Amino acid sequence: MSDVIAFGEVMIRLAPPHFQRLEQARSLDLEIGGAELNTAVGLVRLGRSAAWVSRLPDNPLGRLVGNRVREAGVCDQHVRYEADGRCGLYFLEFGAAPRATSILYDRADSSISRVAPGMFDWPTVFSGARWFHVTGITAALSPGAAGTVAEAMNAARAAGLMVSVDLNYRAKLWSREAAARVMGSLLPLCDVLMASEADAEHLFGITGGEFAAVAEALAGRFGVKVVVGTRREAPLVWRNRLAAVGWSAGFVYESPWYEVEIVDRLGAGDALAAGVIHGLLDGDLKKGIDYGAALAAIKHTIPGDLPWVTVEEVEAVLAGQGLRVRR
Repeated sequence: MSDVIAFGEVMIRLAPPHFQRLEQARSLDLEIGGAELNTAVGLVRLGRSAAWVSRLPDNPLGRLVGNRVREAGVCDQHVRYEADGRCGLYFLEFGAAPRATSILYDRADSSISRVAPGMFDWPTVFSGARWFHVTGITAALSPGAAGTVAEAMNAARAAGLMVSVDLNYRAKLWSREAAARVMGSLLPLCDVLMASEADAEHLFGITGGEFAAVAEALAGRFGVKVVVGTRREAPLVWRNRLAAVGWSAGFVYESPWYEVEIVDRLGAGDALAAGVIHGLLDGDLKKGIDYGAALAAIKHTIPGDLPWVTVEEVEAVLAGQGLRVRR
């Protein structure tokens, strides 16, 4: 029995070391990553229990992913190992100003992209859980995946769970028109929406002079109770300032700003989602915004997609402790 259920894809990540380009690489560092799993791991690191639901190929790469999921403390009892499909890959080139970090996907025909409604027993999956989390990335994988996301969200609501969606629009996965149509049909099924102001404008034409206006418009259109966003200033590829902001019932909650030296920014938004869910499980959006921003800030300093962070580190950042060596 887990507090939080997350549904989505995990890919194997391959990155050349030492800022190399892919075409000059002789070796590749291997990690795993996927938005929903990243969030589930963040929740486990904060002391919650979490389970990840997905399909993986029944081969060594699928088992590698399963091994890493369990190593991170996330329950994998609802993962299905199947003969069809493959494990998606993505290749990551780390950049340095003025060259941006870039990603090359190789994820077509992955096992999870072949999912269809009816493959998972959602009432059993959700038994005893309190929260369901999914992202727009999963819905983008295929029509079957989008249908399964809708099935899961409906089942979660029927079971009395809170439902969160990270909009996470990826232009490399689907068109703006398809994303607007599918996500526009899914968002009325969620309680907590994590979305950038840019995506709100790009997909739904929602604009506003400030975050509160965008959040109120999203809530008015889709009926969500909470909207969460990120503020980021990026003067350099490897140095940013960031903060988190949340809206609920007309009130806006903001975290402190954090200066971050970026070792690896992938998964930072998912870490933010973990902190937000953590706070909202305690009924405290301000706590969620503060924990989410601190967890996201620390995640920037950790190689790989997964947030290998401790509660003590998060609380030290929240307390404003400095950078002296801890002995």
